[in-house]
Amino acid sequence: MTIFTTCFTHIYVLMKESIYFTGLYIYVFVKTMEDHKEELILILAGYQKEMEFFLQTNPGLRSRFPIHIDFPDYNQQELLHIAEQLCAKRQYTLPADTKTLLLKLLLQHSSNNDNFGNARTVRNMIERAIRHQAVRLMSKTSITRQELILIEPVDLKEVKE
Repeated sequence: MTIFTTCFTHIYVLMKESIYFTGLYIYVFVKTMEDHKEELILILAGYQKEMEFFLQTNPGLRSRFPIHIDFPDYNQQELLHIAEQLCAKRQYTLPADTKTLLLKLLLQHSSNNDNFGNARTVRNMIERAIRHQAVRLMSKTSITRQELILIEPVDLKEVKE
């Protein structure tokens, strides 16, 4: 037997397109699940509030997904650790003042955003900071190795997630 694994991320976004398509999506979704239930494993992932909306769109959906796993958000220290790992993997370092600013930015972002992406947000912030660092260093005539690997607070200040 062949097992097909499919992951639907943010399926609820598709459903917000129109009422007609919402019904159509659900019909096709449920029909496919029934027609291939012996060879299909479905994993749905998304934000809790939106997934709840999705499961309520059809009375039979909730019973087809008996296992629900909620993953808590990372705390600020865990997010900082993720940022440090991302930097270390690329041989960059975050000095203490950059870490302090990063924590402040993460706190601001998480308090202003219901759909805070956590690790994805940290990755995006670090990648943008690295690009800002590269642009900043291009104007210098001489660059040390230390400057090449250091992400300064100014590199983060330009980051808007």
